[in-house]
Amino acid sequence: MLYAVGTRVRFLHSRDEGVVTGMLEDGMVNVLLDDNGFEIPAFVDDLMRAEDFQDAHPSVKAKIVPGKQKNKEEKPDRPPIETQYTILKSFGIQLAFDPVLNQQGHAEKYGIILINDTRYDTLIGLELYLNGRVSLRYTGKLDQVSTHLLGELLFDQLNDGPLFEVDCWRITTQGTSSKMHKTLRLKPKQFFNRVKTAPLLNKRVHLFRLFETLKSGIDPKEEDLQSYTLRNARPAQEWLDLRERMPHEVLELAEFVPELDLHIEKLSANFKKMNKSEMLRTQLSHFESYIDKAIRLGVERVFIIHGVGKGRLRDAISSRLLQMPEVSTFRNEFHPRYGYGATEVIF
Repeated sequence: MLYAVGTRVRFLHSRDEGVVTGMLEDGMVNVLLDDNGFEIPAFVDDLMRAEDFQDAHPSVKAKIVPGKQKNKEEKPDRPPIETQYTILKSFGIQLAFDPVLNQQGHAEKYGIILINDTRYDTLIGLELYLNGRVSLRYTGKLDQVSTHLLGELLFDQLNDGPLFEVDCWRITTQGTSSKMHKTLRLKPKQFFNRVKTAPLLNKRVHLFRLFETLKSGIDPKEEDLQSYTLRNARPAQEWLDLRERMPHEVLELAEFVPELDLHIEKLSANFKKMNKSEMLRTQLSHFESYIDKAIRLGVERVFIIHGVGKGRLRDAISSRLLQMPEVSTFRNEFHPRYGYGATEVIF
């Protein structure tokens, strides 16, 4: 169907209406939305004339355009559902694209925003690929009921095959769950049809759900050290034949201690002269050397002792582990020996 500038149209897959403001290539037009004043591209196959919709659905009242009509007995508007959204139902971990308009009202770029409207803190690892190359990388903690601006995506970059690879771990005071993964590829038609009001932002954006639920594999029950060892022990037949290893590797593996204590007094005799930043750098340096050695020797799991405190060292370790492809998962669950003061790393 052909549309002229000024034609009032309705989206087939939503209740949004607007006016055609310009003609684009590849069967697309610009539409100025009534609800929020955003001007977005849309495929003509996803539109119909508003008047044709009224003829086909006579029982549906015509949509009132804000500012065009007045009601003398106006009543206070009911609060929109979206303002109560985070209280009534969680949408999970989401990725929003917030249009940034130029002087002509066209979206020239989009703010990329992570949204967590759940009651759980999470660790997020995200990479954005454009034309097969990494354009943006983020690792960090996304607090419960919070948002985080990652960067920007230019309008023209929608033609570069944007691909998001996202990893997510739920974290609580009991530890970290197993990793969840999501691949999101943005396609223009799908992108422009995903205009919704985002929770927490309370504005119309292009919205995609990454993780609907954050299931936890954490078992906080206490157990004795013997039971824990038996539960996680590798069957004897799965151990590698040490005779096939080089002699120096056999010795290194035999002497390798599967735990690293990062308390600063264990690492440096001059720790009293260090400031907090120097202490953290020293601790992370020992941590990275230790992990590199564990990976080289093919160790199955290790414990990193960081203590409880304010969690600064623990969070820094988590951020490092998120960037290591050799790490299968890690958790900070209760342990009879370490309590909650150590992170278990499984390769």
